[in-house]
Amino acid sequence: MTTNTKFKEAATRLFPTLKQFVPIVDRVHGPHHPEFHDVRALFSTIVEKTEAISPAKPELTEEFTKLNEITSNYTIPGDVCESFAAVYNMLAELQTAYQE
Repeated sequence: MTTNTKFKEAATRLFPTLKQFVPIVDRVHGPHHPEFHDVRALFSTIVEKTEAISPAKPELTEEFTKLNEITSNYTIPGDVCESFAAVYNMLAELQTAYQE
């Protein structure tokens, strides 16, 4: 496996905030946005795979593909809080770093 410096840097910077925000957003918005339950599960898988194989680049293509489908390419719904929007923005940034 190869290393991916940009992804590793993004993960190091974004994971702590995402780990904090994702469960809260799921609890608050999950009843009205059930797709977020899947977002939470996929994020957990991304974290597990990244931490298990560090410093090598994990294989996350499937997870990011599913996130794109579930979130309509990280389109932020109009009825959500800033934390929800922040999660989608951070996940999109993480995916961009992964693909570089």
